[in-house]
Amino acid sequence: MLKGHQTWIFQSKPVILASAAVGGPFEAAGALSEDFDILHQDIWLGQDSFEKAEKVLLEEAAQKAMDKAGIKKEDVQFFLSGDLMNQIISSSFAARTLGMPYLGIFGACSSSMEGLALGSLIVDSKSANYVLAAASSHNAAAEKQFRYPTEYGAQKPPTAQWTVTGAGAALLGQEGNGPRVTSATIGRVIDMGISDPFNMGAAMAPAAVDTIEAHFRDLSIDPTYYDVIATGDLGKVGHRIASDLLTEHGLIIPDNILTDCGLMIYKPEQPVIAGGSGCACSATVTYGHFLNRMREGKLKRILIVATGALLSPMSYQQKESIPCIAHAVSIEM
Repeated sequence: MLKGHQTWIFQSKPVILASAAVGGPFEAAGALSEDFDILHQDIWLGQDSFEKAEKVLLEEAAQKAMDKAGIKKEDVQFFLSGDLMNQIISSSFAARTLGMPYLGIFGACSSSMEGLALGSLIVDSKSANYVLAAASSHNAAAEKQFRYPTEYGAQKPPTAQWTVTGAGAALLGQEGNGPRVTSATIGRVIDMGISDPFNMGAAMAPAAVDTIEAHFRDLSIDPTYYDVIATGDLGKVGHRIASDLLTEHGLIIPDNILTDCGLMIYKPEQPVIAGGSGCACSATVTYGHFLNRMREGKLKRILIVATGALLSPMSYQQKESIPCIAHAVSIEM
């Protein structure tokens, strides 16, 4: 059901039957390592390319989520997934392995919640019994495509972020036990003219603010309704900008509620500069850390606002600015 201008209310409250998070070496050394189901010490995962390694991460997360739920892949009606690679090859090639009906999505780093929102809509409309929503990213693959290959050892500015190597997946169903998806606010594309690919946090912050404001405006609720409101990967720079913008616009969210997945996933001593980023940032923190805390009874209501920068190598080379988007999904226990 549509509420307000851009928010869906899910009447049946699709249940997240199981979720899984897979990570690489940096994530294994990070602050949330205990919330990952699988951690790899080899960034190559035994493959001969970083892109193939990312595909394996996604396949593992999808299979792990199904195993935890006790659901066979033949029983899953749709697989929704997105990533950062050109033509979302990580998702498409993983879908080839999984052999499920597949809907590929691209929202850059907002893909995790875009997939969860669309998957919940499909389940809520009774168009499927089970839907698998997933997203992935790989540090070295993303660096090679969008910036400079890791092997170059290029110097990065203080605004740059560290792309998470990992994948997250959630299995949605009509009935069962677990956290439930109650609503989703679909974001608008916001472009403030920033064109620096090393400053994604600043580029994405206005989009996060726009979606957060729309969510509370559409639902007529107060931010304190949630235990946690987490943006996807704004990092230190973007999180500060978003917090300032929200305050400036009169939407005061307490510091103990508003956080960012990119600030949570790594330890302060890790050389991640401004924090974590990538499709797997919000996917692994949500499908690992946050949902684990919900199942433990430590969190009851969370709002995940996954943020994405919708640039491509071609648009950057043509001196285009960076259009951004954010999608918000509310999950309640």
